[in-house]
Amino acid sequence: MNRVLLTALPSLLVLGALTACAAAEPTSAPTAGTTTSAVAKTTTTPAGPPPVPEPATDGQCPYLASSVVQEANGQLVRKVRLSADQPDPACFFYADASDVQLSVWVFQGEPATAKAVVDRAAPVADSSPATVPAGWSGGSLTTETGAVYAVAKGGSAVVVTSNQKQTIKTRRIAETVVGNLGL
Repeated sequence: MNRVLLTALPSLLVLGALTACAAAEPTSAPTAGTTTSAVAKTTTTPAGPPPVPEPATDGQCPYLASSVVQEANGQLVRKVRLSADQPDPACFFYADASDVQLSVWVFQGEPATAKAVVDRAAPVADSSPATVPAGWSGGSLTTETGAVYAVAKGGSAVVVTSNQKQTIKTRRIAETVVGNLGL
């Protein structure tokens, strides 16, 4: 029994010392005239992209002429509708009474949100890289219903969709919109 006690005693002493060290917390009292405060650190995660705009009213697109759309997309523009977004509403160009042949959405806000708008329209994993106009980046892709060209620069994003399968048409419209708005 003595032997068991002699071998266990050093282990118990070490364990006791470690427990005492871990339990001891330094305490400090504020000195007179000193104020202490707790600072809460909050982190915000950027919200996803805003909802895709919907046509709300008839009108003329303030940054893209119907004649440019007709020439680029190869179809007559019968009607133009605008979203309620301001200052730059999304523009919807119709080939007939109900079929949108081309739409343009200009988003301006936080850079992370602009990038999310582009990634939702032309996901990086599914699209070809888009780098026109100079300094802009995003993607272009052909879909079952047409083509998409979406690019962002800073807090601005331009998304163009067409019922035509050629992304060159949507790219030309995006270039025109960026130039017309001076983005």
